[in-house]
Amino acid sequence: MDTEKEEHYDNSEITVSNLVLWGCMLAMIFGGVCPYIPQYQKIKKTQSTEGFSLYVCLALIVANTLRIIFWFAKTYELPLLLQSIIMNFAMFLMVHLCIKVQEKSIVIKGKERVFTDFDWKYFWAWSDFQSYVDCILVLSIIVGMLTYFMLDVSVYVEGLGFVAVLTEAMLGVPQLYRNYISKSTKGMR
Repeated sequence: MDTEKEEHYDNSEITVSNLVLWGCMLAMIFGGVCPYIPQYQKIKKTQSTEGFSLYVCLALIVANTLRIIFWFAKTYELPLLLQSIIMNFAMFLMVHLCIKVQEKSIVIKGKERVFTDFDWKYFWAWSDFQSYVDCILVLSIIVGMLTYFMLDVSVYVEGLGFVAVLTEAMLGVPQLYRNYISKSTKGMR
């Protein structure tokens, strides 16, 4: 009597297909951050944020924060969740660098612009890094609580996912607007 060979899929085995799978997952997790590395290096080297819009960071942080919250409502693949976490970390590093560089370039320091002033004229143009963190924390708490109470409302959950994807799809708009206003792409990588 022939015994059937039981096929067992084990991710811990080192096979060509597993190496390709792990490589793809790593590319998915870290690939989104890679285009911002040259921009970060240029800002750090030139000590100038000219040509880079912080609203790009806003769009990515909001999109990825919403994707992270969406994961709790409707679980998706772990590499995509990790990608969102890594991207938020990278964008906060970019914001931190830009704030530090802008602070150094100010000759005459004016009034500090902070998130708690609630002045829409300076939204996402604050003079301290903590304001950016506070803004995203407030957004996360509000959307997180709303999501918790609306977990059973599929229209809300799907809408949250749609807004996250739409925000990320609109990523180029802030940079496009900045380039249009300045009539230049100088300083952009």
